[in-house]
Amino acid sequence: MPYADQQTRLQQPVEERLARLNGELRHASATTILRASLLREWPQKLTYVSSFGAESAVMLALIADVDPDFPVIFLETGLHFPQTLDYKDKLIDQLGLTNVRETPPNETERKVLDPKDRLWQSDPDACCALRKVRPLEPALEGFDAWITGRKRFHGGARMSLPVFEHSAGRFKVNPLASWTQEDVDRFFVQRNLPRHPLVDQGYPSIGCWPCTRPAEDPSDIRSGRWAGMAKTECGLHVDKAERPRVF
Repeated sequence: MPYADQQTRLQQPVEERLARLNGELRHASATTILRASLLREWPQKLTYVSSFGAESAVMLALIADVDPDFPVIFLETGLHFPQTLDYKDKLIDQLGLTNVRETPPNETERKVLDPKDRLWQSDPDACCALRKVRPLEPALEGFDAWITGRKRFHGGARMSLPVFEHSAGRFKVNPLASWTQEDVDRFFVQRNLPRHPLVDQGYPSIGCWPCTRPAEDPSDIRSGRWAGMAKTECGLHVDKAERPRVF
């Protein structure tokens, strides 16, 4: 890649860069999107934030194909299902991932705000902020962009998800935005990927154990997340201005 071309891309205004990327790659394969992002747009400045949940193996396998040493951030909330932690270790071993970074909440802050690990009962937004949103910021230092595994078929605000977006000062890359449930299932079979053990128990979307239930509506895979609450997102993919204030 000519140095001048790289500098031109880096200096391109955000909106122009988004328009260029979405115009060029909105219909591209996930692998093409990944390679363009990793090798051309943000070399050494891109990471993937993974929950090691129900569908995470798909993105992790695609990343391992490109670079097994690619940095992967795992937000270790302290409230994951034991099955998720076992599944994480299994995928790391099977895919040969060598750069998975576990990021826990700030322990001093946790002891002050949630010493009994029960904040989720009274204020799930504050719990997510403590265990996910705030720990992510220092974990992303040094990166200009990050990859997510979100897909439009998940519904809600994700139905209009672009391949590339910009939020909180960083670009976000959604290589699987256009994938369907059938695409996901087919990839698992083709690549002989193990399923998260909770999937067969009715959990098509998996977060922390206190706020995750089997899907209430089989046609809505996220209907078991924060069931019975107005909450639908942990806050990682919500602009700061839209997040509830946490005192």
